Amino acid sequence: MDRNDKGSGGGSGGPGEPGGPGGVDGPPESDVPAGADEPGPVDPESGVPGPEVPGPEVPGPEVPGPVAGREVRVGIAGLKLGYQIAAACALAVVAVAACVHIGMLFLHVAPSNTLTKQHGDVVDEWIYPEFEQNWKLFAPNPLQQNVAVQARAELRTADGGVRTTEWYGLSAKDSAAIDGNLLPSHTQQNELRRAWDFYVGSHDSQNRPVGLRGQLSEHYVRRIAYLRLDREEPGNKGDEIARVQLRSKTTNVRPPKWSDEKVPTKPTYRVLPWWTVEPDDLPLAEGKGRAETAADADGRPDTDVEGAAR
Repeated sequence: MDRNDKGSGGGSGGPGEPGGPGGVDGPPESDVPAGADEPGPVDPESGVPGPEVPGPEVPGPEVPGPVAGREVRVGIAGLKLGYQIAAACALAVVAVAACVHIGMLFLHVAPSNTLTKQHGDVVDEWIYPEFEQNWKLFAPNPLQQNVAVQARAELRTADGGVRTTEWYGLSAKDSAAIDGNLLPSHTQQNELRRAWDFYVGSHDSQNRPVGLRGQLSEHYVRRIAYLRLDREEPGNKGDEIARVQLRSKTTNVRPPKWSDEKVPTKPTYRVLPWWTVEPDDLPLAEGKGRAETAADADGRPDTDVEGAAR
């Protein structure tokens, strides 16, 4: 077989060889994937390939954005209709309650008028005791006096005698506890003061109660006096408090030096009658404990304790 026969038939020449299938010699196929950076031309002098030539950009997946022309709602407007109605109703209730509260406070601190005369009980029920205000709007005569409450006790001694203690300054005790205290308690600031104002406002000048509030204020201030005197332990061991008495000491505040106002500086006293300590005035555990102990001891109530209370 000659050379011509080797290149003319269904020869086995490779694709890169002359005479292979296709009959035309072409460049070899590239192994670089589509879209990848292809190496640049080779420098003929140094033989180093040049900078890479970026390939065509392949687009990524599309990210859905806001629909053109559609407004994005925030806050209550972004809620569903049912939630919008519930939120609107809640805001309306809060607004109405705030307006009612502000109106009640205004009527409480305002001077006496037609509304307060007709609906004063409703205003008081709303205000007391949580929202009590100790100031008045347009007050023509602000308080210019210092009122100190004092108390003393009549003791029934262990040997059957009776002894009266000296006067104890209850207001002075509260003032001493408040001075220098950054967080004084509500009891130290208001208990005794409000109880005395309650008593004075519900009694006449002869210390006679006016209505049921007068009797209630009398029981209230008496129990405060008894508990505070009992804390001071005025008697010896075995002595019991049989009666208590209170009085107020009122002193006018001195006017400033530049004022020509003249006020008396001598204090005035309002002395209340003696009050007998009743079993209900005793602390709950102490009162019940004494009665139950005496009844268990001999099968009859403790007449001594009851007598002391009367």
